[in-house]
Amino acid sequence: MSFTKEDILRISKDENVRFIRLQFTDLLGTIKNVEIPVSQLEKALDNKMMFDGSSIEGYVRIEESDMYLFPDLSTWVIFPWVTDSRVARLICDVYMPDGTPFAGDPRGILKRCLQEAEEMGFTAMNVGPEPEFFLFRTDEKGNPTTELNDQGGYFDLAPMDLGENCRREIVLTLEEMGFEVEASHHEVASGQHEIDFKYADAIKAADQIQTFKLVVKTIARHHGLHATFMPKPLFGMNGSGMHAHQSLFNGSENMFYDESDKLGLSKTARYYMAGILKHARAFAAITNPTVNSYKRLVPGYEAPCYVAWSASNRSPMIRIPASRGLSTRVEVRNPDPAANPYLALAVMLKAGLDGIKRKLDLPAPIDRNIYVMSEEERIEEGIPSLPSDLKEALNEMIRSHVITEALGEHALAHFYELKEIEWDIYRTQVHEWERDQYMTLY
Repeated sequence: MSFTKEDILRISKDENVRFIRLQFTDLLGTIKNVEIPVSQLEKALDNKMMFDGSSIEGYVRIEESDMYLFPDLSTWVIFPWVTDSRVARLICDVYMPDGTPFAGDPRGILKRCLQEAEEMGFTAMNVGPEPEFFLFRTDEKGNPTTELNDQGGYFDLAPMDLGENCRREIVLTLEEMGFEVEASHHEVASGQHEIDFKYADAIKAADQIQTFKLVVKTIARHHGLHATFMPKPLFGMNGSGMHAHQSLFNGSENMFYDESDKLGLSKTARYYMAGILKHARAFAAITNPTVNSYKRLVPGYEAPCYVAWSASNRSPMIRIPASRGLSTRVEVRNPDPAANPYLALAVMLKAGLDGIKRKLDLPAPIDRNIYVMSEEERIEEGIPSLPSDLKEALNEMIRSHVITEALGEHALAHFYELKEIEWDIYRTQVHEWERDQYMTLY
């Protein structure tokens, strides 16, 4: 929906809204907000609300800390779970005091990449995300345990799926907040769930992912559960992905569709896919941004480990869903829900646009099950693997002109520094597995 300043002031009065959260996202994908009383709403709507950017991960130094929040009026929503002092939300872009967009704002980075797409003749990037999550029981203090809330499996229902009531309330809450939920179901692993909502343009889709995470965690807590978007919370079980269905439009025309093609794919779609495959190893640090992400990207758990595509099987990184016409799209399956959605969509778009610009050749599809192929067979077919750990992914990222350009100097430097610290802490930590393996052996 679109709202004017007057609409928001009127609604806030009619609905007795008392507080407004001015929400934005840091470089690691964590939702941040400045909460203001309704008396300051008009000031915020006039883009005059300041905050200290030096306290936000990956933003600025203390000597240049003043920043402004510019609310996107279309993101106005009242949280349905707060009934006494009602609270509303506006998602904001971050600006510098001189009125220029902040170069390290993830939402702004995605907007820059979309501007490049528009200059190439694409008016919209449509995205249909599929973020998965786990539900764990909490202890008497409300802290998460490693005890799953059910032992259900794919498409199971109560009594096997004990998260059904929680998931149903999440869906109802999302619908109250304007989401069009298409399906919800138990996923493959025990305690694992998926809720699919309708595609949207890239900015709205990224906004919705962030809102979705907030709703899932909030409603789970109301049910005495802890929801996590950690990619691989448990060994020996499937991890959580965030498949991203994407297509480029020019007005009402889907530029990925060509009815004369055997697979219904246009040259634009094929170039786009070639770009995604070309830069997959380089953007993995963004789409799979944690040490834990690479515990998911291993054979045997349905996660894509190999850089390939197919229209007929789910083992490659890219799949082409069966729908055609306006629904023709590319499903990129390696991202996980720990990713910053703005940055993840930005780097995938940038990679695809590079493929279109350079008219990259798309490799032949791999219609065999890659998981059962030997390493020699994969080499013979020219199928590379995604990075095996975060450090390898970071090295690939900084060597890529396309991905570093997508992020910009500020975001790249800060993201790389934060992730190097994460890797170093992990690398030097002594883990329980090591003690189990070596304490009595040596």
